[in-house]
Amino acid sequence: MSTTPAPEHLAGEAIGRARRALPLRAEARRQLRRPRTLWAGAILFALPLIVVAAFALGDGGDPGGALFSDLATSGAANFAVFMLLVAAELLILILAALFVGDSVPAEASWGSLRYLLTAPVPRARLLTSKLIIGLLTSAVALVAFVSWSLVVGGLAYGWAALTIPLAGTLDWPTVLGHLALASGYVFVSVLPFAALAFWVGVAVDTPLGAVGAAVLAAIVSSILDALDALGDWRRALPNHYSRGWIELFQVEPDLSEMLHGVAWCALYTTVFLALAYRHFARKDVLS
Repeated sequence: MSTTPAPEHLAGEAIGRARRALPLRAEARRQLRRPRTLWAGAILFALPLIVVAAFALGDGGDPGGALFSDLATSGAANFAVFMLLVAAELLILILAALFVGDSVPAEASWGSLRYLLTAPVPRARLLTSKLIIGLLTSAVALVAFVSWSLVVGGLAYGWAALTIPLAGTLDWPTVLGHLALASGYVFVSVLPFAALAFWVGVAVDTPLGAVGAAVLAAIVSSILDALDALGDWRRALPNHYSRGWIELFQVEPDLSEMLHGVAWCALYTTVFLALAYRHFARKDVLS
């Protein structure tokens, strides 16, 4: 009687080995222990403290001003909104591009990418694992930054409710809910650039090239967005609606810009991720 395993049994064992070869827990530990992750955490921790010190050295803003920067020292809520405003379009974007775009080229630079693929780890699973951990790391960094800004602002300026420029105040339950929505929207708004970094990282195996491409794309998009001659074509730029979340901190917010922003970000992110998976599936991995 033959004891040769059935093909279905062999396929099941192969799938099981592939799933055990690169669990998300292992990938998360690897990413969290990397120096660039620790340095990014240190920067996010230090930035609110640096801003508080800068306000202490300066005039502290204008309590009657019409900008969030004028009201940043009015309390924890205003300080957190201000910090999100100054960090969202560059710092958070760079960190998301770094966490997402650096993961695959880093493996290639270490010479371990081909060994992961022979573990065996299917290519799609490898990419998905690194993408999920990169996105989760970015989301955790954003939430931690906003939460830490609230704490620093409260300790430095008190726990007053949010003061809206020229429009009154919002109570704490409303502020916390809107701040959570604003953080989620900021995360969505940087996804196209993180996905672009992911695609470039898969294509060129260069971490600096992946992050640089995302930053360059954001700069070019911002320049084009400032050109009135483009008219309505500017609405298709990936960061045209990046500040739509500011509407959440108005007495009667208009969420139409946020809805348009989410739709465009979803489109760009899907296209760039599809290109990354397509390229990696056909790529000759040598490192």
